[in-house]
Amino acid sequence: MRKQYGDVVALDGLDLVVPSRTVYGLLGPKGAGKSTAVRILATLTRPSSGRAVVAGFDVARNPADVRKVIGLAGQDASFDDGLTGRENLRILGRLSRLGSRGARRRADELLERFGLAHAGDRLVGTYSGGMRRRIHLIASLLRAPAVLFLDEPTTGLDAPSRAEIWESVRRLVADGTTVLLTTPCLEEVERLATAVGVIDRGQLIAEGSPAQLKAQIGRHIDVVVESADHVPSAMARLERLTGRCPEADGSRIVVAAVDQAPALPLIVSELDASGAVIRNIGIREPGLDDVFLTMTGQTVGPAQPVETPEAVS
Repeated sequence: MRKQYGDVVALDGLDLVVPSRTVYGLLGPKGAGKSTAVRILATLTRPSSGRAVVAGFDVARNPADVRKVIGLAGQDASFDDGLTGRENLRILGRLSRLGSRGARRRADELLERFGLAHAGDRLVGTYSGGMRRRIHLIASLLRAPAVLFLDEPTTGLDAPSRAEIWESVRRLVADGTTVLLTTPCLEEVERLATAVGVIDRGQLIAEGSPAQLKAQIGRHIDVVVESADHVPSAMARLERLTGRCPEADGSRIVVAAVDQAPALPLIVSELDASGAVIRNIGIREPGLDDVFLTMTGQTVGPAQPVETPEAVS
């Protein structure tokens, strides 16, 4: 898929396949194109070129059919704070053509299922942030979608509220729902996703399970020396020993640990011989933050989003 707003390219040939009944995590900083991809797949905007198919339906040719089988929980949950959670859900159910009786039954069922039955008759304006996110998730499930798009569902939530959302997502997948999750949160991807796509500047630059992506990066030798004055000589020794170019940050040095890397005792001996005083040394397993940093040169975190006509209006 490609999406362009004037001279701004939001998606630049994004190509991905999401296996059914899994959580696929689309990882990247704000402005990378994640939300634009979701908007296209949810039929909220059309691609400039390319083709997108959701549950067998082309999003451009059959948008009405796509909307019947998807749910969308975006970053902002909008409800009438002057109505109860149950009332909000029943109204949304009727708008989704469930009928009055069907909307009541579905709202009651989902409130019970997601642990909000006790709060269903409270005004939404009294809900905590976590409760608002959960009822937003419930609203996206009123029509029992086959595919659910979650666009940064836990941004701004505290740890207990995030855990509640994560458990809800796990239950959905166990019941057969396919979830496309976009998030800047590495922990969220680690805990939920079966497969991960790393997106940068509108392109998919890496894909695989979290374990596969981390294996591509490999382990690192992590050294902290007593003084930054010791860094140049220590880096020279490490480069000679490993055949890789080390990177330094203050008095910390990191270098890739190749399969034939020398044992730590030999490295310690060589660094001692260089005159460096070692404060700490070890072999570090990579995390998804290392994957993203290595593949994009960026850390996963806030960035300027692409300003689109939809965002401005």
